[in-house]
Amino acid sequence: MARRTFAIGDIHGETTHLFQLMSCLPTLTSEDTLVFLGDYLDRGPRSAQVIQFLRDLPSQTPAQVVTLRGNHEDAWLRVLERGWPEFVLPPGNGCLAALRSFTGGPVPGDDELPGTDEELLLHTGGFFPDEVVAWMQELPYWYEDEHAIYVHAGLPKREGRFLHPQDVSAPPLALLWCRDEDFFRNYRGKRVVFGHTRTEYLPPELSGYTPEDPTDLWAGEAVVGLDTGCGNGGFLTALELPAMNVYESR
Repeated sequence: MARRTFAIGDIHGETTHLFQLMSCLPTLTSEDTLVFLGDYLDRGPRSAQVIQFLRDLPSQTPAQVVTLRGNHEDAWLRVLERGWPEFVLPPGNGCLAALRSFTGGPVPGDDELPGTDEELLLHTGGFFPDEVVAWMQELPYWYEDEHAIYVHAGLPKREGRFLHPQDVSAPPLALLWCRDEDFFRNYRGKRVVFGHTRTEYLPPELSGYTPEDPTDLWAGEAVVGLDTGCGNGGFLTALELPAMNVYESR
C-alpha cells in the first residue's frame, strides 16, 4: 500500500476548524505524513494556539509532520527584521487578531484599529515569544514526496517553463507569494498542491471537483488548491494522497 500524505490548507488562527478537521482524518501511522501548507496565523482568533498545536504535534502523532512557510509567516519575519506597516495595519490582514491571541486581549472587530501600545507591538512584532520566532524561521519553503510537490502559493515561471522549487533560479519568495493564473491554468507536470489563493477565486470551469461549489477544494489537471477560506468565514480542507480523498471541517 502506498504511503499516505495528508495535505492541509491555510488555517489562519482557527483552532475550531483545525481540531474538527484533525478529528475527521483516519488513524495515522508512522508511514503517513501530514503536510501543512502555511498561513497558520492572522485573521482567526487563536493564532497562538494554532502555532502551539503545530509545534506540539510531532510528539502527539506517529506520522511525520511537515509545516511549510506561508506568506503570513514570511511577512511577520520581515516585520521582525525591518518593519512593514503596510502589512500589519490593514484590518483585512488580521494582524491585530494574531497579536491579541498572544497577549490575551479580546477578539477584535472586523474593522477595529489597534490601541497605541498595540500599534507599537504590531510594527515591531515584539509580542512573539522567541521560540515562536525561531520556529517560523525554520519553516521550509516546500516539500516533495512520491505523490506531489507541496508549496504555499505556486511555482514561478521563467523562459516559458515552470521551475521546480529546487531549481537554483527559482526565487523562494515566489513559492510563498505568487498568484499566477497562468500556473493555475497551464501548469503540467508532477502534481502541485498549494494554498494561498482562495479556491473561489480560481477558474471554476477548470476544477474537476464539485465545480458547482466554487468555495470547495479546487482540482485542476495537475494542480490542487486547498485554501477554502478558513479564517475568512470558510472552512479547512485536507487532501489525502494518493487516494485523493477529501476531508473538511464543515
